[in-house]
Amino acid sequence: VQLQASGGGLVQTGGSLRLSCAASQRAFSSYYYGWFRQAPGKEREFVAAVSRSGGRTYYAHSVKGRFTISRDNNKNTVYLQINSLKPEDTAVYYCAAARWGSPILSTILNANEYDYWGQGTLVTVSS
Repeated sequence: VQLQASGGGLVQTGGSLRLSCAASQRAFSSYYYGWFRQAPGKEREFVAAVSRSGGRTYYAHSVKGRFTISRDNNKNTVYLQINSLKPEDTAVYYCAAARWGSPILSTILNANEYDYWGQGTLVTVSS
Protein backbone atom coordinates (compact mmCIF):
# COMPACT_ATOMS: atom_id res chain seq x y z
CA VAL A 1 0.00 0.00 0.00
CA GLN A 2 1.40 3.37 -1.01
CA LEU A 3 -0.01 6.75 -0.08
CA GLN A 4 1.02 9.91 -1.89
CA ALA A 5 0.09 13.20 -0.24
CA SER A 6 0.13 16.46 -2.17
CA GLY A 7 -1.32 19.94 -2.23
CA GLY A 8 0.67 21.67 0.47
CA GLY A 9 2.18 25.10 0.03
CA LEU A 10 2.65 28.59 1.40
CA VAL A 11 -0.52 30.56 2.06
CA GLN A 12 -1.47 33.66 3.99
CA THR A 13 -3.59 33.65 7.10
CA GLY A 14 -7.20 33.12 6.13
CA GLY A 15 -6.32 31.30 2.96
CA SER A 16 -7.31 27.83 1.79
CA LEU A 17 -5.71 24.70 0.44
CA ARG A 18 -6.89 21.30 -0.63
CA LEU A 19 -4.67 18.39 0.24
CA SER A 20 -4.95 15.12 -1.63
CA CYS A 21 -3.87 11.63 -0.72
CA ALA A 22 -3.73 9.16 -3.58
CA ALA A 23 -3.70 5.51 -2.59
CA SER A 24 -2.35 2.63 -4.62
CA GLN A 25 -4.27 -0.28 -3.13
CA ARG A 26 -7.06 -1.99 -5.01
CA ALA A 27 -9.17 -2.36 -1.88
CA PHE A 28 -9.25 1.39 -1.35
CA SER A 29 -12.83 1.38 -0.09
CA SER A 30 -11.96 -1.13 2.63
CA TYR A 31 -9.80 1.37 4.51
CA TYR A 32 -10.38 4.18 6.92
CA TYR A 33 -8.21 7.19 6.13
CA GLY A 34 -6.89 9.82 8.44
CA TRP A 35 -4.95 13.03 8.26
CA PHE A 36 -2.41 13.90 10.91
CA ARG A 37 -0.02 16.81 11.20
CA GLN A 38 3.27 17.51 12.88
CA ALA A 39 4.53 21.00 13.58
CA PRO A 40 8.22 21.67 14.25
CA GLY A 41 9.17 20.54 17.73
CA LYS A 42 5.76 19.02 18.39
CA GLU A 43 4.29 15.55 18.36
CA ARG A 44 2.17 14.27 15.53
CA GLU A 45 -1.50 15.04 16.13
CA PHE A 46 -4.78 13.83 14.74
CA VAL A 47 -6.57 16.18 12.35
CA ALA A 48 -9.41 14.29 10.68
CA ALA A 49 -10.54 10.85 9.57
CA VAL A 50 -13.17 9.37 7.30
CA SER A 51 -14.92 6.01 7.36
CA ARG A 52 -14.85 3.49 4.54
CA SER A 53 -17.99 4.79 2.84
CA GLY A 54 -17.30 8.42 3.65
CA GLY A 55 -20.48 8.58 5.67
CA ARG A 56 -18.75 9.27 8.97
CA THR A 57 -16.12 11.90 9.56
CA TYR A 58 -14.11 12.80 12.62
CA TYR A 59 -12.27 16.01 13.43
CA ALA A 60 -9.93 17.41 16.00
CA HIS A 61 -11.54 20.19 17.99
CA SER A 62 -8.96 22.68 16.75
CA VAL A 63 -9.96 22.24 13.10
CA LYS A 64 -13.66 21.49 13.29
CA GLY A 65 -15.60 23.91 11.13
CA ARG A 66 -12.55 24.88 9.09
CA PHE A 67 -11.34 21.55 7.70
CA THR A 68 -13.35 19.03 5.69
CA ILE A 69 -12.25 15.49 4.95
CA SER A 70 -13.77 13.57 2.06
CA ARG A 71 -12.99 10.65 -0.17
CA ASP A 72 -13.64 9.55 -3.72
CA ASN A 73 -13.65 5.77 -3.84
CA ASN A 74 -13.69 5.85 -7.64
CA LYS A 75 -10.45 7.83 -7.74
CA ASN A 76 -8.73 6.14 -4.78
CA THR A 77 -8.19 9.57 -3.28
CA VAL A 78 -8.83 11.22 0.06
CA TYR A 79 -9.05 14.99 0.37
CA LEU A 80 -8.61 17.49 3.13
CA GLN A 81 -10.06 20.91 2.40
CA ILE A 82 -8.53 23.41 4.78
CA ASN A 83 -10.04 26.88 5.08
CA SER A 84 -9.48 29.92 7.27
CA LEU A 85 -5.89 28.91 7.78
CA LYS A 86 -4.04 30.16 10.84
CA PRO A 87 -0.30 30.31 11.50
CA GLU A 88 -0.72 27.52 14.05
CA ASP A 89 -1.87 25.23 11.23
CA THR A 90 1.67 25.27 9.88
CA ALA A 91 2.88 21.67 9.84
CA VAL A 92 3.69 18.69 7.72
CA TYR A 93 0.41 16.94 6.96
CA TYR A 94 0.38 13.16 6.64
CA CYS A 95 -2.29 10.85 5.37
CA ALA A 96 -2.67 7.39 6.83
CA ALA A 97 -4.76 4.29 6.22
CA ALA A 98 -6.08 1.46 8.35
CA ARG A 99 -8.21 -1.55 7.59
CA TRP A 100 -10.56 -1.68 10.54
CA GLY A 101 -13.94 -3.24 11.03
CA SER A 102 -15.85 -1.05 13.44
CA PRO A 103 -13.26 1.01 15.26
CA ILE A 104 -13.94 2.90 18.43
CA LEU A 105 -13.17 6.60 18.51
CA SER A 106 -9.94 6.26 20.48
CA THR A 107 -8.59 3.95 17.79
CA ILE A 108 -9.42 6.41 15.03
CA LEU A 109 -7.65 9.25 16.85
CA ASN A 110 -4.50 7.24 17.57
CA ALA A 111 -1.67 7.50 15.04
CA ASN A 112 -0.21 4.23 16.29
CA GLU A 113 -3.30 2.36 15.13
CA TYR A 114 -2.80 3.22 11.45
CA ASP A 115 -0.99 0.74 9.23
CA TYR A 116 0.17 2.83 6.27
CA TRP A 117 1.51 6.34 5.96
CA GLY A 118 2.24 8.77 3.18
CA GLN A 119 5.35 10.92 3.00
CA GLY A 120 3.73 14.18 4.12
CA THR A 121 3.09 17.52 2.51
CA LEU A 122 4.15 20.82 4.06
CA VAL A 123 1.62 23.54 4.79
CA THR A 124 3.04 26.91 5.80
CA VAL A 125 0.75 29.72 6.87
CA SER A 126 2.22 33.20 6.99
CA SER A 127 0.86 35.85 9.32
